[in-house]
Amino acid sequence: MPEFKAAIDAIVPELIDFRHDLHAHPETAFCEERTSGKVLAALKTIPGLDIQNNLAGGTGIAATLNADKPGPCVLLRADMDALPIHELSDLPYRSTIDGKMHACGHDGHTTCLLGTARVLAQFADRLPGKVKFCFQPAEEDGAGGERMIEDGVLENPHVDAAFAFHGWPEIPVGRIISVPGAILAAAAPFEIEFTGKGGHAAYPHRTADILLAAAQFVTNLQAIRSRFIDPLDPVVISVCAVHAGHATNVIPETCQLKGTIRALSEQAHTTAKQLVQRFLMNTATSFDVRADLRFASDYPVLINDEACAELVADVGRQLLGADKVKTKYPPSMGGEDFAFFARHVPSAMFRVGLQPAGAFEYPGLHNPRFNFNDDAIPTAIQMFCGIAQRYLSTHGDASGAYEI
Repeated sequence: MPEFKAAIDAIVPELIDFRHDLHAHPETAFCEERTSGKVLAALKTIPGLDIQNNLAGGTGIAATLNADKPGPCVLLRADMDALPIHELSDLPYRSTIDGKMHACGHDGHTTCLLGTARVLAQFADRLPGKVKFCFQPAEEDGAGGERMIEDGVLENPHVDAAFAFHGWPEIPVGRIISVPGAILAAAAPFEIEFTGKGGHAAYPHRTADILLAAAQFVTNLQAIRSRFIDPLDPVVISVCAVHAGHATNVIPETCQLKGTIRALSEQAHTTAKQLVQRFLMNTATSFDVRADLRFASDYPVLINDEACAELVADVGRQLLGADKVKTKYPPSMGGEDFAFFARHVPSAMFRVGLQPAGAFEYPGLHNPRFNFNDDAIPTAIQMFCGIAQRYLSTHGDASGAYEI
């Protein structure tokens, strides 16, 4: 739709400034107070929106366009939280907060959804249904999407389908990927504490050495993947943090491990969790120590609805060109709490290219030098607008509606 593109181009400079401001002021899970406030203030300037805030612990926002209009309702979602990573870039708008940065592009996701709301509001009378804009906290840690659903974001009005995108550094700007089926893994972060009997390093026989137990456990974990789960069913178990002791001659009393389990099927995910528990208890018994395990923020597999994924791909072909759309792409072992939306309503998450034209590489997600590419903003907004228009037109009364 030419009108969409002209409206998008008119606001891109403002949106870039908005994103840079978010990037400079990152906030982590459930602490997105400033971010949420900026989004809320911007939404209040857009006519025709029915706004709910203070969702999902206080920072979540839902805004509905055409809230009282007959017809279906499509939800478009963005995440707002940053990561506990120290930024190493030399950007003029680099993070102003030590130890926090937008290393996964949520500043870009939020900005693009806000831009989409501004554009679609200009065509509200020609949309044959409702559009709900969902700004959620705590995607990285805390299952903010699940909290938004618990607070009723899929109701009042009832949501018929949901769509989201993720910036993807591995594909060029101007391209998208939309694949049906499992695209992102179930993810279960875990924390373990070993407790034993500390003592002098010279007399280990008088201790219950938790470091030896922890080291053996970390090594044995890899047997779960190689010997207990079908090799054709992808599973990754990673221990990413170990904290114990302070001296060279003292065997400590406690040791903490942190890690994650990832799987592309719910069965493998459940099996892996059970086996981690079994291996941990067996290790603790063998070394005469105590071990406590806690899982947190267990995300399900993100499974794209086939019809929704095809709708996204078809919109991409028409708006961007057939050569700019991929419908076959390997799944990622990354996790995404948009999976909770997909459990409740037909949904699809698509990827939007971030790699600059002519570049051979680009800093990856969760890299301390990552930056959402501003050149991807028009593509993402154009796709969101086209998806909303197409879904409403094909599932409601499209008489008098714009076609893309």
